[in-house]
Amino acid sequence: MEVLEELENEEREELKEEKNEKKPFTILGFTVWRILAYFVVYSFLGFVIETIYGMITKGVIESRQSFLYGPFCGIYGLGAVIMIVFLQFFNKNNNHLFFGGFLIGSIVEYLVSLVGELILHVKWWDYSDMPFNIGGRICIFFSLFWGLLAIYLMSYVNPKIDKLIDFFAGKMSMTKLKMVTTFAIIFLIADCLVTTYALSVFVIRKVYENDLNVANKEAIATEYQKIYSNPKKVAFINRYFHDEKMIKTFPNLKMEDVHGNMIYFDCFVRDITPYYYKLHSRLRGDLVENLK
Repeated sequence: MEVLEELENEEREELKEEKNEKKPFTILGFTVWRILAYFVVYSFLGFVIETIYGMITKGVIESRQSFLYGPFCGIYGLGAVIMIVFLQFFNKNNNHLFFGGFLIGSIVEYLVSLVGELILHVKWWDYSDMPFNIGGRICIFFSLFWGLLAIYLMSYVNPKIDKLIDFFAGKMSMTKLKMVTTFAIIFLIADCLVTTYALSVFVIRKVYENDLNVANKEAIATEYQKIYSNPKKVAFINRYFHDEKMIKTFPNLKMEDVHGNMIYFDCFVRDITPYYYKLHSRLRGDLVENLK
């Protein structure tokens, strides 16, 4: 009897422990830390893809990063996370994957472009010369690319990334792995905030100094006076967000004037080379001019 009572007590304790164990919060089956890990990994892979694309189409090694310091291209990280979370239900049908990738990639690309224009008044890319484009923000060519990428991502790439994450999870404690991911995300958030400020003061400076005829010209002039009337702030900006730093980091930065003409910021700093190294002359000429 005593043995049976002990066993019953042990079972009760085990049941209590199971109930007390908190299940991790998930988003459609994915833990938050894994989603953050996806964002970091795919943002870096996006940076690599964009760098290679720049090498092939422009013949130069140039910065293709979204942020001022980290080697990350955020649109790829964001697009990949949304695709992985929502396209998991269509993994066995390539047609559905293609359509989902086409739609999700186009929406993400459009919104990122729109936010850049509304908040920073800059254009990250312009597809106005491409066929079947919408506002120069998205076009059929790159939307098809997103569709094909979705098939490749879900069928081949992400299973390997999952294995890589699981490998590191097996080599270190889950706590350490989560800490590494958390630090990476904190760095990305800080980098994003710094980048937003740096781009803002850079655009204000270039518009004012070159008397560019843009839609919000008067507001920019007022903001310029506020920022550049502070000697300490000017010294800080000149040290960390000077023209060479900004142009080398964002060599394709541009904005529209009131007439819809595209203004390229590297035109105002011709003494600064906007790339790190020139490999060869452009292979495809005007066909790839002004892409991303």
